[in-house]
Amino acid sequence: MKNETLTTDEYDALGHIERGAKHDRVNACVGRNAKRLSGLKMIEYSRDGKVALTEKGRQVLFLRRCIIAMRALLADPQAPLDADLAAFLGKKNHVIALEGGGHALTDKGRESLADIEAQAAQK
Repeated sequence: MKNETLTTDEYDALGHIERGAKHDRVNACVGRNAKRLSGLKMIEYSRDGKVALTEKGRQVLFLRRCIIAMRALLADPQAPLDADLAAFLGKKNHVIALEGGGHALTDKGRESLADIEAQAAQK
């Protein structure tokens, strides 16, 4: 099994690609990380040389956003939560909406976040 743990720079590169280029050239961050991200099947090149995210790349970014949101909610239940994240995390029973606004992590959400943190500490 290959190592699919991404660095912050690699996540940044995926984010640059997701937002789209303002010109035809890739930026330095994407250039540094393109070979590995392509090997991990998170990005692909079109025939005209443009770089695009694959479905796997989009899923990785979405899951990262979920983890960041859960960490923010753990610290502050009033932290903003995008609608797509609220729907996904709510469906998975990781968060619940609070009556006065905001969201709270459920026990399942706290356990999942603790597991993620434990795995990150092992690496």
